[in-house]
Amino acid sequence: MANLEYDYVIIGSGFGGSVSALRLAEKGYKVLVIEKGKRLGAEDFPKTNWNLRKWMWMPKLGMQGLFKLTFFRHVAVLSGVGVGGGSLVYANTLPVPKSEFFNSGHWNGLENWEEELKPFYALAKKMLGATKHPYTSISEKVMKELAERIGKPEAFDKTEVAVYFGKQDVTVPDPYFDGKGPTRTGCNQCGGCMLGCRYNAKNTLDKNYLYLAEQLGVKVIAEKEVFDVIPLSIDGADGYEIHFKDSLSYFPKKDSVKTKSVIFSGGVLGTVDLLLKLKEKSLPNLSDKVGTGIRTNSESLIGVTSFDKDAVFSKGIAIGSIINIDESRHIEPVKYSDGSGFWRIFMAPMVQGGNIFTRFYRMVKDLFVHPITNLKAAFIDDWSKRSQILLYMESIDSTLSFKRNILGGLKSNLDTGPAPTAFNPKAQELANHVAEIINGKAMTLSTETLFGIPTTAHILGGACMGNNAQEGVIDKDNFVFNYKNMMVCDGAMISANPGVNPSLSITAISERAMSKIPNKE
Repeated sequence: MANLEYDYVIIGSGFGGSVSALRLAEKGYKVLVIEKGKRLGAEDFPKTNWNLRKWMWMPKLGMQGLFKLTFFRHVAVLSGVGVGGGSLVYANTLPVPKSEFFNSGHWNGLENWEEELKPFYALAKKMLGATKHPYTSISEKVMKELAERIGKPEAFDKTEVAVYFGKQDVTVPDPYFDGKGPTRTGCNQCGGCMLGCRYNAKNTLDKNYLYLAEQLGVKVIAEKEVFDVIPLSIDGADGYEIHFKDSLSYFPKKDSVKTKSVIFSGGVLGTVDLLLKLKEKSLPNLSDKVGTGIRTNSESLIGVTSFDKDAVFSKGIAIGSIINIDESRHIEPVKYSDGSGFWRIFMAPMVQGGNIFTRFYRMVKDLFVHPITNLKAAFIDDWSKRSQILLYMESIDSTLSFKRNILGGLKSNLDTGPAPTAFNPKAQELANHVAEIINGKAMTLSTETLFGIPTTAHILGGACMGNNAQEGVIDKDNFVFNYKNMMVCDGAMISANPGVNPSLSITAISERAMSKIPNKE
């Protein structure tokens, strides 16, 4: 063991990785975090999403931002990249799922999860600075009216969010961690949360978990991508050699470190992809369940563009309210900042149909039957300012699986239940209500209209929990079956459909997993 450089190497710096880094450092362990994205500051974030170089992550094309868009046969995935992972681009929203989440899916029966996780949800909220949204933007007024229209006025609520509100634009010493954290600045309601907060108000992981971890000696190296994890004994009991390379170079330099333990925290697209590759070579004893149980929150994303010239939907925070339609269905209003109209080039009329030919016919018909409204929607002066994006989510537990394709990447397949759909009738019904409320037209991404491929910002699963390696990839405490000193702590561990934004759940479950690790002797 004298040759081991670290006690733990954590692959990825999102919600699971950041929690792990801090808690392990507090227990006395020497920790290294490896992140493939960049370390980004306020000056690195784009003002609008038209600045693709700063916004998107396509490093081989010179785009080294914080947002990644990945297409599969059954779903298009939005995800975050950079030191702080998905916290850089997520909408700050921290809901606790309903009871159905804790009593369904792969982890059902392994624990009384609702009771087991209560203290960890409370701890996660405290660490992330969760607070009720104190303002009322036009989006909240629209959601209130929508709740009344569907006969559920009590279903409307403000969101709990990871934002420091304070006094707008006023910077203060750390308000969260007894002065041990960084200074913070009151939110100015610019609506740019999902582009990376340029005003020091969003409680991203580099301002709480990761920040505190680095104060305790955790080393974070960015722009490095792990490509191999080699056990130093057959079951990893003697540790692992972690091989990584530059993530931004065409001719990347390679390096390696040795560690006693490894935690996979690269998000579903990072962790599952890596585990599938490792199962073919370095870690052959990984469960055959790697890549199964992929969930999407059964989302629908619909943009409703208003024709009222004085409508301003871009002011506020990314998601300031929610309508809890019932135990398994929710809808939230989403926004981008002024001028962030990149998505408009992909928008098409909202239609339904069982195949591409029917949908194409109905889309063309809509364009001809309603030429004025379609032209007005297409050429609106500022799409993000005039559009209310709707995020509809369900906790229906259907799953996909990821496998490796012939090119070495990922491909999606149906696993259990119905395939994710871009044509949820309830979501479209609600969108039509909103169109009436704001005098607008409902539009969806053309990938949904034409190809029927839904879009999700909440890809989950692929390394689910189980009683044994025949049922899951990890046990109820996040340890990987068939290997010692190996864990998964990120969205890949989520073993049921939460039906709401999952960041708080990833944080809470990771907190629980770290509570199972003893202090270093």
